[in-house]
This record gives sequence, structure tokens and C-alpha cells, in this order.
Amino acid sequence: MTARSPRLVRRKHETRVRLLDAAFGLIAKKGMDGVTINEITDLADVGFGSFYNHFDSKEGLFTALVEWLFEQFADTLDGLIDGLSDPAEVIAVSVRHTLLLACREPVWGQLLIREGLSARALSGGLGQRLLRDTRSGIAQRRFMVADELICVVSVIGTVLAGLAAQLHFSSSSKRIVQSRKNLRSREERFAGNIAAVVLQAFGLKRIEAEKIARRPMPAGPGTV
Repeated sequence: MTARSPRLVRRKHETRVRLLDAAFGLIAKKGMDGVTINEITDLADVGFGSFYNHFDSKEGLFTALVEWLFEQFADTLDGLIDGLSDPAEVIAVSVRHTLLLACREPVWGQLLIREGLSARALSGGLGQRLLRDTRSGIAQRRFMVADELICVVSVIGTVLAGLAAQLHFSSSSKRIVQSRKNLRSREERFAGNIAAVVLQAFGLKRIEAEKIARRPMPAGPGTV
């Protein structure tokens, strides 16, 4: 039994990931309300009954999907900012990557808008990482803020508002015939502008904030 346990654990994990992948793909096409458990299990090639070995309901799967996607994203961000010594650049890269990923993955962006200020997001990976980076900047006297928690919430609100606007503009732009290069340039410029606004909320002067927000993005597996 002991020899089989690692294999069984691995298979259970693989099944869970297939269900989450299938759910994300279907939600991208039909929206959360339009997806059934049967469709999810069919696409994942998993027996209907097996679904309940992992989730108690479709809503339970949605909660797990959000947590899974955001933890993956937070881990990717950690990889991108690894090696950056300036807390301001860490924040700028994080904001820009978030906005650019949402443009490439609009469903992911909509999930972030829906969940970004939830208790789950604030107490989980994304919220805690932003708080960590904020505290790092304060400790190094790079950021000048009166209340770190209020600052974190205001930054998240700014990013989510920018994200909602970006998704709207991107959707409108894609209905107009234009080159992919021009669209990407607009998205990158917008992401940089939002990052500069965020840095000013941390106490940086506008000129310095804009300069940092336009530095080349670090190369990495999560670069979009």
C-alpha cells in the first residue's frame, strides 16, 4: 500500500488539474453560469462521479479555480521579480505584468476583477505578496506611505480599475482592423501609465515613477 500511495496521490492531483483546466476553457467560451458539471467532466475525460471526489459543487470548483490561477500567477510574478533590488521596480513590473496578462487572457482578467478585492484574494497569495513588497519598500525608505494596508487596498483598486478599462479598450480595438504590433504597443503604454500612477501613490515623484514604469521588463518564463 505504501508503494502505491505516491502514485495514487499523483493521479488524484492530475485529475484535479484536468478538471480545473477544462473548467477554465469552458468558462472562457460560455461564462460561469453557462457551464455544467457534465460538460466539465466530459472535456476533462473524467467520470461524472469522480468530480465529487475533488469538489462538492460547481461553485466549489470555481473557488478552487480562482485560488489555483492566482497562486500560479503569484508564483510567476515571484520568478519575474527575482533579482530586482529596487522595490519600486518590483511594484512596477508586477502591475505591468498583471495588466498585460489580462489583455492576453481576458477571462483571467475578468476573474481578477471579480475576485481582486475579495477577502480570499486579500488574505491569499496576491494580497500577501503585495503587502510583502510594500513593507519591503517602506523598510528601505523607498516608499513614503502613512498606512501600508490602506495603500495596498488603494493600489489594488487602481489596478482593477485600470484592468477594467484596459479590457474594454482592448475589446473595442480588436473589433477594428489594426496590426497586432500597434495593439500591443497601446497595451504596453497603458500598463506603464497605470504602473506610474501606482508608484506615485507610494510617494515617488512623477518623473521618477514614469521612468521606472518604462524600464524594459525582465525576461522570464512568465513574460507576456
